[in-house]
Amino acid sequence: MAEARTLAIAGLGAIGLRIAAAIDQGAVPGIRLVAVSARDRARAAERLSGLSAAPEVVGLGDLAERAEIVVECAPAAVFGEVARPVIEAGRTFLPLSVGTLIQHMDLVDRAAETGARVIVPTGALIGLDTVRAMAEGEITRVVLETRKPPNGLMGAPHLVENGIDISNLAEPLQVFHGTAREAAKGFPANVNVAAALALAGIGPDRTEVTVWADPSIDRNIQSVTITSDAGEATMTMRNVPSPENPKTGRIVAQSVLAALRRMTATLTAGS
Repeated sequence: MAEARTLAIAGLGAIGLRIAAAIDQGAVPGIRLVAVSARDRARAAERLSGLSAAPEVVGLGDLAERAEIVVECAPAAVFGEVARPVIEAGRTFLPLSVGTLIQHMDLVDRAAETGARVIVPTGALIGLDTVRAMAEGEITRVVLETRKPPNGLMGAPHLVENGIDISNLAEPLQVFHGTAREAAKGFPANVNVAAALALAGIGPDRTEVTVWADPSIDRNIQSVTITSDAGEATMTMRNVPSPENPKTGRIVAQSVLAALRRMTATLTAGS
């Protein structure tokens, strides 16, 4: 039997903790959790104490020394502290702050030199395999519409900078329309799906994004429309928000686990 590949996790919030617990329980054969990093190391150690094989708690910059694969689910502000050492060490990097990644594409260029791999999990989206396949031909338009309950958008930089109040909405309000690159800057904790979609398709400057704050819904709804020479596709995903963090969907952690499984599985389905 092949030796298990080692995994480290940057960030131990709602997503990171779920991934850690699942790996510890053997959810992904061939993957072993060896290290995590969090702002409050003592609290992190406490939260991990119930695992059967508690990983080492280290600094952000030390993860790449401990593991072959590093999953980033930390605040966007520390993205570089996690990403650069991983890329320099030639490791496999799974970022969830995808909006921040598209602002640092030099890391992808550097990965080509060091032998590192950057794998973006699908996250709270649907049909990225279809988008990738269509991108092998010619895509003429990609549109993403994101609808979230207002509490899932609270504090987003775009809302703060433009004085948009969504605290007492009685009906849906469109709070943004622009490119995926602009959306990533304005909603760094909310629309990483826009960045993932852009990377799979026609890029962050041609991918259109509309964001709605909708008090009538209790799920995060992502709708994608694509026009290409291979046909047209319309895809909608209604995600259950994470109970610990309404800014993200419950499926995000599961998406990471699925991505890890593809790295060790004998058989995979989907392109």
